[in-house]
Amino acid sequence: MDLRITTLAERPGLFDAMWTMEDTWPVFVQHDPVGWSFIGRIATELPEYVLVATDTEGAVVAKGFSVPFALHTQGRDGVLPDRGWDRVMQWAFADLRRGTEPDTVSAIEITIVPTMLGRGLSGRMLAAMRENAKSRGFREVVAPVRPSGKPQEPASPMSEYAYRVRESDGLPVDPWLRVHVRAGGVIEKVAPASMTVSGSLDEWRTWTGLPFDTAGPVVVPGALVPVHCAPDRDHAVYVEPNVWVRHAL
Repeated sequence: MDLRITTLAERPGLFDAMWTMEDTWPVFVQHDPVGWSFIGRIATELPEYVLVATDTEGAVVAKGFSVPFALHTQGRDGVLPDRGWDRVMQWAFADLRRGTEPDTVSAIEITIVPTMLGRGLSGRMLAAMRENAKSRGFREVVAPVRPSGKPQEPASPMSEYAYRVRESDGLPVDPWLRVHVRAGGVIEKVAPASMTVSGSLDEWRTWTGLPFDTAGPVVVPGALVPVHCAPDRDHAVYVEPNVWVRHAL
């Protein structure tokens, strides 16, 4: 596949096309107030950590966001946070504001247009993200991975699912975790509260098309675990676990 992968800083003219690129994010995920309040800032304040892939016709077919942050510092001590995706973005922009020297890069997302899925592009974007971090002097990339096969097993504990491997080669059963491990990543731990989405029942009905009229767990397409519905309180809450993977460069 003939692609051109660069940073957004190198091709700022792709800013609008990158944002309007079709993706596969579930609608409800985009209502995580922490993550989605920061992700737009990555493109404007840290464009050198944003990757954009274009095809031979110049169309954007993939994007990758990452952030530099200080992991090996007092109070963090190299420990990857249980609040995963949300916390690492909070740390990155707090460090940027304070002028704290970063020592690690965290992947935030790699998104492929639906028509290009299954062609190995995610692996190429991950490799480009690793290389981009290495070229900037970093020795480690971490990633709060959202396992792509987990929505098919919402009731399975992430602590069990994340460590399943295939008998044939010992690689993870999950396709996206498998890409990371093949690239040299090591699964470290589960981030049990990586992302949180809360909303009224009407909001959840709008986001999912489901009735949300029964108390307890609700299985939602695209969700890694069930959403907890509380009709007597007119709200539902989704707490998504992710899987931390470390990549030594």
